[in-house]
Amino acid sequence: MKLTLTQRLSLVFAVLLLICCGTSAWLQVRSSQMHELEVVQGLSRDLATHIAHDTVLMDSNGLMPGAVRELFSQLMLVNPSVEVYLLDTEGRIVGNAAPEGRLRRQTVDLAPVRRLLDDQPLPILGDDPRSVDGRKVFSAAPLQVNGKAAGYLYVVLLSEAHDRFAERGATSAALNTALMSIGLVALLCLIAGLTAFNLITRPLRRLTETVSRFDIDGAPQPSPVVPTVVDNTADPDEIAVLDVAFRQMQNRLGEQWRSLTRQDQERRELVANISHDLRTPLASLHGYLETLSLKDATLTAPERRRYLGIALDQSRKVGGLAQSLLELVRLEHGFVQPVLERFALTDLVQDIFQKFELGAEARRIELKANFSANLPGVWADLGLIERVLTNLVDNALRHTPQDGEIQFDLAAQGKRVEITVSDTGPGIAAELRESLFLRPFNIGGARRDGGLGLRIVHRILQLHGREIRLVDVPGRGATFRFSLPVDQQSAEQGLVRSMNLNPADK
Repeated sequence: MKLTLTQRLSLVFAVLLLICCGTSAWLQVRSSQMHELEVVQGLSRDLATHIAHDTVLMDSNGLMPGAVRELFSQLMLVNPSVEVYLLDTEGRIVGNAAPEGRLRRQTVDLAPVRRLLDDQPLPILGDDPRSVDGRKVFSAAPLQVNGKAAGYLYVVLLSEAHDRFAERGATSAALNTALMSIGLVALLCLIAGLTAFNLITRPLRRLTETVSRFDIDGAPQPSPVVPTVVDNTADPDEIAVLDVAFRQMQNRLGEQWRSLTRQDQERRELVANISHDLRTPLASLHGYLETLSLKDATLTAPERRRYLGIALDQSRKVGGLAQSLLELVRLEHGFVQPVLERFALTDLVQDIFQKFELGAEARRIELKANFSANLPGVWADLGLIERVLTNLVDNALRHTPQDGEIQFDLAAQGKRVEITVSDTGPGIAAELRESLFLRPFNIGGARRDGGLGLRIVHRILQLHGREIRLVDVPGRGATFRFSLPVDQQSAEQGLVRSMNLNPADK
């Protein structure tokens, strides 16, 4: 069975709590035992000295075994919690009152005895003669005969009888109360910990539910507006920060998905409009060529030249459309990168006017330019900017009536030159401006969008890190405005911005 995060955290907390409570109980019992040993040894520290001072255990001939055994038996009857031993100078047991076979050691380590006699901190544990490896608190006193060291009086303060009584009382009411208290505290801590984990992980569970319901392909409800940048200092809660970050990601994915959906729709329209725009000139081209083929013998020379002229004109339209489409594909897929150079906009505008002079005169449209004599040069890709101005003028010529005008306004604005191209045509309706640079074709002969040329203009300026806008100027038709930098550093920064542009925004 798989456990949830809350259950795993609760299980780990319960185990750690059990370990901590067990360790605390052991430390408390151990501390209590050590305190008891310290108190017992402190109270009976001089017991062996008093016994040695008030009792004759040795004479000039050495140990008096009978007196020693009788005295030790009497002491142990008076105080069953003590055991008395007589040691020589090497720590060997030379006198005791232990029953036959109860003595487990023949020697006692004298190092603890010397520490006790040197008044070291208590408790000091020494060897228990009735245990192979046991250690107990004791009292000790040196013995002398004729002024010479003869051994030690060694008194174990907690005898076997004391140990047996302590074992029988191991389940006493006091111990049971202590264990019950520890268990109650552990239970309360466990309940508090589980409640805390539940409260802490509640936002995470909500976030998990939100993630599980998230469907980018669906139609999600608008998400609440969240900060653009996650501020870790505003809310130190990591789960809250994660929730904000997820909502930002959700909003961003939603925006990108809507953008991709819009682009997919635009591509569908692109295919449909390409078919529409290619069908008319190709049908006309095919029709006139077929006429020339079938009626070649009956056509006069002027008719033949007129049919050929119409066929060539339609062929040029198809070729221009194919060329523009190829150019747009190269621009949108990164095959074209601007090469910056400094040039004069005034000279470029003059070249553009010369290119369209004959066509403008044929339609009685005046080409005008307004700029100051000391206009600074700009940094950009000369060939691409020429394509921008060419497309803008071509678009204006197609939608400006006879006796109208197309005007260029060039003005220095700080570290940039602002270029405005306007005409006296009908302009563009407000409801059609939103997707002006995205919808690439005219449909039904109406000027409902910018055409393929304006989409190329938009993409070229986007590669330079600039943007083009449609502005309203009283008394004018469609008016387009953009700017170019006059210094190389600003131009290079524009290129960097264009490279960091999100593909969904291009």
